[in-house]
Amino acid sequence: MEKQSIAIVGLGKMGSAFLEELLGQPNDGVEIVAVVEKNNTPGLALAKSRGIRNLSIDGLVEMGEDLDILFDLTGAASVRQELRDKLRAAGNRHTIIATENIARMVWTLIARGADLPRAHASAGY
Repeated sequence: MEKQSIAIVGLGKMGSAFLEELLGQPNDGVEIVAVVEKNNTPGLALAKSRGIRNLSIDGLVEMGEDLDILFDLTGAASVRQELRDKLRAAGNRHTIIATENIARMVWTLIARGADLPRAHASAGY
């Protein structure tokens, strides 16, 4: 099975819960290769304990086509725009920016019971 390499930007309430759920899945087809988080959050501690790198946005962009899906769970339109602009400037037409709505859809497919926390309004696409 071909692995999808993913990163999560924003490990607040939503991002931390999403990371924890993904790491608890027995799926060899997904590899979390990096996160971006500036604050000390439970999600960042979890990522570090699993050997997942905490990069800057520029560090993610430098990964180029080695990164398949980037979940932006910051809720900040400015971060989403920065991601788009930097990926475009780097000529990266491969990496997909997935929004909170996509994270919620994935959550409904893999999680049992609880809803994915809503920490902020959707920043839209």
